[in-house]
Amino acid sequence: MGVTKYNLHCQSRYIRRDRDWHPPPLAPRYLSTTYRSPRHRPVTLDSTVADITGPVFGHDKIGPNDHDLLINYAKPGKSAVGERIMVHGRLRDENGRAISGVLIEFWQANAGGRYRHIADTYKAPLDENFGGCGRTITDEDGAYMLRTVKPGPYPWPNGGNDWRPSHIHFSLFGEGFAQRLITQMYFEGDPLIELCPIVATIRDKKAIDQLISRYDPQSTVPMDIRAYRFDITLRGRCSTPFENRLEGN
Repeated sequence: MGVTKYNLHCQSRYIRRDRDWHPPPLAPRYLSTTYRSPRHRPVTLDSTVADITGPVFGHDKIGPNDHDLLINYAKPGKSAVGERIMVHGRLRDENGRAISGVLIEFWQANAGGRYRHIADTYKAPLDENFGGCGRTITDEDGAYMLRTVKPGPYPWPNGGNDWRPSHIHFSLFGEGFAQRLITQMYFEGDPLIELCPIVATIRDKKAIDQLISRYDPQSTVPMDIRAYRFDITLRGRCSTPFENRLEGN
């Protein structure tokens, strides 16, 4: 009897994921999925204690400038080169409830479209004052904010002439491992979005729309920095789509 009650509790804790809303593991136009996607149908299991238990990390380990990619890697008195932007939004669960105390990590290419990574051989130069990664924690209202430069597009060896739209990667841990989400944020008005094979793996245009940030003139700081709004929903029918992976969310 105890096991039955526990399973009912787990099933009511998180709404089951709608797989049609998210990208499929195998999408031939996105060539690398043909090598790494599973070949068997997924097996659905009830949530376990490990799934609904939140990840543990040191909230006091977050530095005061970890969310500010403009300066968190820069030399004293220097700043990253590029279009100065701020990205902000709120994190909600499947029921629309704000989620506080969640660790959000983000990483991106620099303004020229190059990552600070040994495997990135794109011809664009590195910015000595830009590391390209940061992290923050959502506040009591589920809000977050980061400052950075707008990342540039870059070519990638998927097809003959494929370019990734400007984007920022997000990693969220949620209140439990079942809410784990890794995703990408794009910028409204970018013509490369509809041409991107990765974006094209998502079947529903409404789901794609949830990956596109909106220019927010109300939050823009005059003569300083432009603002974009990007809200994120963990799990549920209208959850923010993930990066073609079956982890967590």
